[in-house]
Amino acid sequence: MKKSFKLFLAAAFFVTEFFVIAIPLMTVSARADGAIQAITHAGFGGGTDVTTRMMLLRARRVLKQDMQLVNKKGGGGAVSMDYMMSLPADGQHTLTWTTGHAVSMALGKTKVKISDMQPLARGTDDPQLFVVNCKADIKDAKKFISTQKSKSLKYGTTHVGGIDDVSAIAFTKKGGLKDPTIVAYKGVAPIKTNLIKGDIDVGVLNLGEALTEINDGTLCVSIVLANNRMAKIKDSPTAKELGIPVSLSTVRGFVTKKGAPAERVKQLEAGMMKAMSHNYYKNFLTEIGLDETSVVGADEWGKQMEEMLTEMTAQLKALGYIK
Repeated sequence: MKKSFKLFLAAAFFVTEFFVIAIPLMTVSARADGAIQAITHAGFGGGTDVTTRMMLLRARRVLKQDMQLVNKKGGGGAVSMDYMMSLPADGQHTLTWTTGHAVSMALGKTKVKISDMQPLARGTDDPQLFVVNCKADIKDAKKFISTQKSKSLKYGTTHVGGIDDVSAIAFTKKGGLKDPTIVAYKGVAPIKTNLIKGDIDVGVLNLGEALTEINDGTLCVSIVLANNRMAKIKDSPTAKELGIPVSLSTVRGFVTKKGAPAERVKQLEAGMMKAMSHNYYKNFLTEIGLDETSVVGADEWGKQMEEMLTEMTAQLKALGYIK
């Protein structure tokens, strides 16, 4: 990542944290000048956290309202959805909804349904990667596959029953490989730490989550679970190229509680779309190997949410997570 962008991103984090700490969280009200709660389920520094912060940078200015980052961890996103449903349907909050939320819904960890949420906009469509220590011989994709034909590899994921271990299991099942040994961690940082230490073989990550270590040559991407290679890591092949038909992404977008006034919903959607069309956000997408096609409006995002929930439910059933 370029030094200037690192400094910019660090400043963005500082500014966001200042507002979170300096302004006490308030119960959401219907006042036009009230702060908007930007709810996430993710820890600091992960892909969901960074995507939300980057959207907030310009959305505050566009919407002419403060937006406070509110973290509600637990249940793979279930706690954050339940929290959103406890708030009035007044458009004074957003939730960053991800593939992980679809998994939690499919597993029945929450009673919240797709119909309870009003889609606003998608922020990223980020392929799953199998990341390894650059000193390991399995950094070569063909060696990766041949090794796992004879022995199980340890995969680091962020919790069990989510997109990460679904990715690992779907890949090994469809590739006729040994079942993976799943090692679940609370966040991205310990996955990277344990990869570098050699305590696990593979980290299931997104490009933005490991880009610093990839750029400095500590971690390498062995295989990409996407339809096409990614520009930032064009030397890393896709699973499909290797004869294993698996393509899975971590998708992140924004919703609010269903029932918010139509004009307010339009205002939020337009504000987010404008914020994410700014060069700050475009540069962020470029730096994590994505492009502006990641950003889409409410209609397309809503359809993808429904498709994602259907797909994850089917995969979790096939893998034995759901009876």
